[in-house]
Amino acid sequence: MNSDLPKLGIALGSGSARGWAHIGVLQQLREMKIEPDVVVGCSMGAMVGASYVANNLDELEQWATELTWRDVFGLLDVHLSGGLFEGRKLFEFIQSHMGSLTFADLQKPFAAVATDIETGREIWLRDGPIATAIRASASLPGVLTPYQTAKGRYLLDGGLVNPVPISLCKAMGADIVIAVNLNAEIVGKHLRNPRKLGLWTDEFIKDETVDDDTQEQSEWLVKLSQVFGFEDQVTDDNNPPGMLEVVASAINIMQDRVTRSRMAGDPADLLLSPKLAHLGLMEFNRASEAIEMGRQVVRDAESQLHGLLA
Repeated sequence: MNSDLPKLGIALGSGSARGWAHIGVLQQLREMKIEPDVVVGCSMGAMVGASYVANNLDELEQWATELTWRDVFGLLDVHLSGGLFEGRKLFEFIQSHMGSLTFADLQKPFAAVATDIETGREIWLRDGPIATAIRASASLPGVLTPYQTAKGRYLLDGGLVNPVPISLCKAMGADIVIAVNLNAEIVGKHLRNPRKLGLWTDEFIKDETVDDDTQEQSEWLVKLSQVFGFEDQVTDDNNPPGMLEVVASAINIMQDRVTRSRMAGDPADLLLSPKLAHLGLMEFNRASEAIEMGRQVVRDAESQLHGLLA
């Protein structure tokens, strides 16, 4: 956009594996010749938003769509202290993807959101290494350990306080804001079948025709359930929710309620809500599906987009 026109911003929300949908949203906007001037993100929204601003979104898509469950497992380092997974391997991957890129190297404004574990304050990450900001913004409570900054501050996922950071987008200079909410209609969805452990959906357990990678994941989950002492959860529908179900339920409820509250007080000019409730938090191997849903929600809003930007 030219400097005399309003600045367009996009706020990419949190959502763990559902966050791959942001790739489709941004690609479809690009095909429509719509390029945001300001990009902000929370959690996976920070990961995808940073890739977009760094001009390597297509490379991220290629990597994401080639992910298998074996690859996902390779990024999950069980830690059981501060979070189910340490996140070290994930951070190493982010660093390999983003390199030594810093906020100062970017060609357009970008920022990410995190939460200070001590004060509960919303932290806007706008300087330093991009990889560090992404890891801090994506520290999903109970799942990944908090990120410790050089000053000793511990940061959690930004979704705790601002899952769809519209306010940050406006603070960064956006006059018009498109928001992408990945948390619509997610509450209770993963409890449709108590056999499921909550971080993943149940199709892989029930489908006897799945491939070797998916079967490997199923066996891994059974072993994990045994470690936590709720192995009967997989086969006995009468049992109460297990620990991982409780964690996933709490995350879904929290993100849904906080998103509704924040957007009621600070609405976007256009809200895009891909239908992704059927995807589990950790189903990163379903990127192609999520990306297509991101593309579709933009196509469905094409007339609104052109009206907004006319």
